[in-house]
Amino acid sequence: MQQITTTIDIDAPIDIVWQRLTDLAGHEAWNPFITSAAGIVAEGERIEVTMMPPGRRASTFRPTITVADEPTAFEWLGSVGRRGIFDGRHAFRLEPIEGGTRFTQSEQFTGLLARPLLMTMRSAVTEGFASMNAALKDLCEAETVPGRAD
Repeated sequence: MQQITTTIDIDAPIDIVWQRLTDLAGHEAWNPFITSAAGIVAEGERIEVTMMPPGRRASTFRPTITVADEPTAFEWLGSVGRRGIFDGRHAFRLEPIEGGTRFTQSEQFTGLLARPLLMTMRSAVTEGFASMNAALKDLCEAETVPGRAD
């Protein structure tokens, strides 16, 4: 198993962060990494997600939501090709902290090609996670922190 994890603290209530994260149609307007998303955020639902790591081509996936625990956890499982070749369990965790929310985004990669593919794309995916985290922080704080409105 290979894993990438990024974390950021957001000065906004957990319910605001959850709302922006799970508004899939809204990602196109603010998210530089998940450039489009569509579907219903509920366990067992298939969604469509287009990701564009920096310096890479966009890839569209149709993962299945495995966790939708409002307002603390949202997770999906997707595969490239057949299961067991290159699978990714993408997870978003939200934790209330003093003054806001700790947001953690991670992905566990498994399958025959996980190690070799991640060797070529780890830095781009990590950078993509970090850019999404920062954009989510800016979006949520602009709504809730005086003087942060754009």
